[in-house]
Amino acid sequence: MSSTPPPPPVQSGAEAPKDWLVTLLLCLFLGGLGVHRFYTGHIGIGVAQLLTLGGCGIWALIDLIMIITDKFTDSLGRPLQKK
Repeated sequence: MSSTPPPPPVQSGAEAPKDWLVTLLLCLFLGGLGVHRFYTGHIGIGVAQLLTLGGCGIWALIDLIMIITDKFTDSLGRPLQKK
């Protein structure tokens, strides 16, 4: 009787690439609270944005521009995934 190899591991939400559109919408509507940073795994920066209201909006605006121009990455340094 031969044994079959185990199935490949399933990617958890933390390992899956983050979606570009979700990140864009979170930044657009909740950028002052840093929600897009929490979504992409940048917890420390998310807390800083939450406490400063997105750096009085300037930090959130810079993040929005970075997302639109595909310069924004998740906490592992991977680019956001466009579907």
